[in-house]
Amino acid sequence: MSITKETLKLHMKDPAIFCCRREKGLVISEADLEDPSLFDDMVDAGLLTLSPDGLKIEQVLGSTLLQDVEALTPITAEVLDKVNETASPAPEKAVEKKTAETTVPVIRTENKGDGMIHIEIAKADHIEGLKLDVPAFAAGSAPGAALTESFVPVPGAAPSGEKKVIRKLIKKHMKIIKVELGDKTSIKDGVLTIDKSVVDKAVLEDPLCKSLALDVIYPDQRHQYTETIMDVCPIATKVEGELGEGVTKVADGVVFMLTGVDEDGVQVHEFGSSEGYLDEKMYFGHPGCADENDIIIRCHAVIERLTGMTRPGPFAAHKCQDYVIQTIRDELKKYDGEIVREEICEDVRRSGNPRVVLVKEIMGQGAMHDNVICPSEPCGILGGQKNVDCGNVPIMLTPNQVRDGSIHALTCIGPATKEMTRHYIREPLVEGLAGDTELDLIGVVFVGSPQVNDEKLWVSERLGSLLESLDIDGCIITTEGFGNNHIDFIQHIGQAGKRGIPVVGVSFCAYQGQLVVGNEYASAMVEENMDKGGFENNVAGCSCVTKEVAARAIQMLKNKMAGVEIKPAEKKWNNDVINANNRLLGLPETVLLDNGTLH
Repeated sequence: MSITKETLKLHMKDPAIFCCRREKGLVISEADLEDPSLFDDMVDAGLLTLSPDGLKIEQVLGSTLLQDVEALTPITAEVLDKVNETASPAPEKAVEKKTAETTVPVIRTENKGDGMIHIEIAKADHIEGLKLDVPAFAAGSAPGAALTESFVPVPGAAPSGEKKVIRKLIKKHMKIIKVELGDKTSIKDGVLTIDKSVVDKAVLEDPLCKSLALDVIYPDQRHQYTETIMDVCPIATKVEGELGEGVTKVADGVVFMLTGVDEDGVQVHEFGSSEGYLDEKMYFGHPGCADENDIIIRCHAVIERLTGMTRPGPFAAHKCQDYVIQTIRDELKKYDGEIVREEICEDVRRSGNPRVVLVKEIMGQGAMHDNVICPSEPCGILGGQKNVDCGNVPIMLTPNQVRDGSIHALTCIGPATKEMTRHYIREPLVEGLAGDTELDLIGVVFVGSPQVNDEKLWVSERLGSLLESLDIDGCIITTEGFGNNHIDFIQHIGQAGKRGIPVVGVSFCAYQGQLVVGNEYASAMVEENMDKGGFENNVAGCSCVTKEVAARAIQMLKNKMAGVEIKPAEKKWNNDVINANNRLLGLPETVLLDNGTLH
């Protein structure tokens, strides 16, 4: 594929390679030259061999070919009538090569009231440390305006304003210390008892669910076999107000884990399955998973044969489990036990700060790819709408609605990259952006990923129009899984980029999930992978957004909005770059799983 006039200037010093067979007498132009961004793949595939005698693109443009030359052949001096002279580049300091995720410098600004803004850029792998003092007016700020730490404002932006609270959500966490199966559902003195016969009523909720079974797994009992993990769901209930406001009670120390097979014993899964020993098949402590000391209530569903790869089959299992959870929610509403933690969540606006949006692409390809949005109860089913039924169009939620359980995940994609229901109620990017005093988080957009390419483009265009109408200064776009949904993921990045909106992408790519498509706006990417080989490793909740991933993405967005250059990364994923960024931000290093083995 030849390069275009628009990208020619980016490749003037790259090797000159003919894209197709060219004949004697040709005057060389950019249309005759192969795109240098493809060279690495071509070399790996054995299609191209670079030559030390080969010329650069700037040396061959306008020269005449003296003989016929085959495709993918380096251009050398003996086949040309002339070689263009080029200026010798100034010597550069050696720079260590990085891959996959580019290191981003940390920027700090301070206004000391002396009429000057003091800017400090920390040293990173591609930029030396730098200190600047500029007049306050030169940065578009009024004299004496207090600029917050670690962010250079977008040129022309108003100074940071005071926080305005729109609504408040109080999450009261109530400790559960013991779970048992009995004759009646109740909560007393931190002990949750579940009526063991409730499953007989629960299976009546959907005819596709043939049986349901409950058991309790304590932290010291996890080395036991489990069928594939379909979901991890918290127990939470509204006691005042609607989702995103008022008061919600959350049962701490306990979660539901849904597992499932069909009547023939086929695991309810798609790309990879997490059946096996539980202590080896869940990344405990990650946002979507059970924590280290959580009690797990396992709800095992058997659904009608051959329905595992349809929408109704997996949904039946979720629906019947939700019936069981609702009986506990009803008791939690009445429970007046010890509140171990009170979490205050605020939807706020910070006028004058950069306006940003978080876009979360969720599965919407039909079959077993779906989600329930805005149910009546936190993380529930009833009262909600499925994004597939809504046409996968972008739906805006407030940060508090997300943190109050407005998403119930029905997705059965690869376990490691699956964002389960518990992930959304404590999504690190929502928490990080909502709590960042340097940003103005407008909202969280959920957009489904359709199956058909034409629908992908249509939905992505709707997202682009929404982002433009919101008049935002930047956005972060995430996606779970990889492959098919990467097509729309890159489309979404392009929709933001072509409108001049700085955008950062967050996804699992690594080795197995390398992007199959790309565009010029995908220049700031953050990697989620935590597998040593770079694969979907069938460990539930392993390679998803964590606090460390969120911190890197937020800092990269700040830098991009501030105009800090982000150097293009090489094609091969390298976890050393991720850890270099973590160290810059004072975060712990990422420890990868070796062959899917939890450490």
